[in-house]
Amino acid sequence: MTSIVPSAPDAGASSAGYNGATSLRERLASVLPQGYKFGVHHISTPPTRTEPLCPAPPGQRPDKTYRESHFLAVSIHPPDKATTAAPAKRSSPGADQPKAPEVRDRTLAFAVEVFVFTTAYQTTLFVSKADSTGYLHLLGLPKDAPSPIRQVCTTFLAYLLDHRRRNHVQSVVNLFARAQSQYLFPGSVHNSGKHVLDDWGLVRWWCRVLNPLIEVSRKGSWAGTKGYLLVPGLEEGEMRAFIPRTPGSGENWTIGHPLERISHHTRDLGRVPPRCLIPGYPDDPKARFRDELDEEVSNQKQNIAAWKSVRSLEQFWEMMAFRQECSSGRLTGFIWLVFDPNPLEASAQPHVKIPRAASSKTDKKRLKKKQKKLTGPIIPRAPRIKTHVRNSLVNRPTMTAYYYWPPEGRGDKLVTEADYKRIMELLLHLDFSTIEKAVGSSRRWINEAGVGDDVVSNVDVVGKAALSGSSAANGPADSTSSAAVTNLTSLVRRKNAPRPSDHDIRQSAVPTEPAKEAPVVNASIPQQVNILSGSLVRKRKGDAQPTDAPGSS
Repeated sequence: MTSIVPSAPDAGASSAGYNGATSLRERLASVLPQGYKFGVHHISTPPTRTEPLCPAPPGQRPDKTYRESHFLAVSIHPPDKATTAAPAKRSSPGADQPKAPEVRDRTLAFAVEVFVFTTAYQTTLFVSKADSTGYLHLLGLPKDAPSPIRQVCTTFLAYLLDHRRRNHVQSVVNLFARAQSQYLFPGSVHNSGKHVLDDWGLVRWWCRVLNPLIEVSRKGSWAGTKGYLLVPGLEEGEMRAFIPRTPGSGENWTIGHPLERISHHTRDLGRVPPRCLIPGYPDDPKARFRDELDEEVSNQKQNIAAWKSVRSLEQFWEMMAFRQECSSGRLTGFIWLVFDPNPLEASAQPHVKIPRAASSKTDKKRLKKKQKKLTGPIIPRAPRIKTHVRNSLVNRPTMTAYYYWPPEGRGDKLVTEADYKRIMELLLHLDFSTIEKAVGSSRRWINEAGVGDDVVSNVDVVGKAALSGSSAANGPADSTSSAAVTNLTSLVRRKNAPRPSDHDIRQSAVPTEPAKEAPVVNASIPQQVNILSGSLVRKRKGDAQPTDAPGSS
């Protein structure tokens, strides 16, 4: 069977990122606020064989799948606690000599985890987790400045999408938005500076993060790009409220799912069972529901042609609305971005055979080589002495029929899957409830992961994105622009303001004089006071006639 082997895109085919930047740090520096310093810590694993995302249809072999794990953490330098000047001390010998600058402690501010699944037919970027510690406000960013967290997410996904692109291979970005108080940083929910979004706000936030990827890709060499949004339990009009209101949002987004469109089994076989179209990501609500439906048919989950209770994808999503993750006042939004390759790229590639496993007994016998009978004396082989340590993580092919792994698309630290799980487990057992604990936990995690200043060069990046409007005026360089602000304090009417009494009105109208010459109401009234005539004064029923002097006790 012949097919097209995926190849790396041309130099001009992939986007160079924001402002022509190619490396991750250059891209992040171009979107982070100008003048502020951030630390970038990127950990990744090499492509490793894993289980296929979707079950194979009856009579078909599962797709050979590889997985990469990427973890990006952004740290900041919190301001120093001690702001008071230290008492003067007598200078000691050598005090005049220049000292090395002290390195301030870091604290993690934000992190995102992305899994890259690749086959011979598709590249899938699955956003697993994203969380913040809530200490980003310590930098003192202007209130109307764009969120650095949203900019980092968009830039990181665009970076992985560009460096994992293969000619004539479809690319998909997928995630499900489900609000929780904390995902990656234990104890951060107790930080009063952390703003936790609800289900509605989180789905809307992720749509705003992914929308720039669609708009930028339409200007590139992709044949077509489409965004899909599905929130089980909501009507179409309610789901459209989550989509950003941009000029091209009507064409860029569709309410629904693309599961049939992104499956190569549908293109090859036409109609396949619904269970073969639903991917199984880690901690995925729809994957758990798929496994429960499989257990109704067979406990072994093998050779299952169809489910008993669910017959179509539409029925599957209708029942998903009654699941625990999507009911009881909670929402779970499923988002896809589908990037279709240019058909001209496929026609320019040679047709070669993709290696596949034998599918029948005759093929196995044909591929089985005849073992040659060994004869003659046995000659011992001299042992090989290991003279240097080999890095098996780097010595892997960059391009195969199933994945594309360029050097510029890897993390600062390459680790194995076992080390990656250990690093993530360490992060989930730390404490970020206070700034003191967050600094200590961040220091320990950075040292254990090996992504600190002593291991990785150029960890810190300085933002270059200029702040517009009042944001630039309130930035770190200039904060003296309050003279141009219009003061409307006197024109603002307070709600439910206390009503002044008659005595207060009289006192405000009478000029200030010594206490011994306090004016009396019935005589010697100053001319500056306006006296209302008797016809304009409204009397209450039962009130006595006014006397010459107020009553006193």
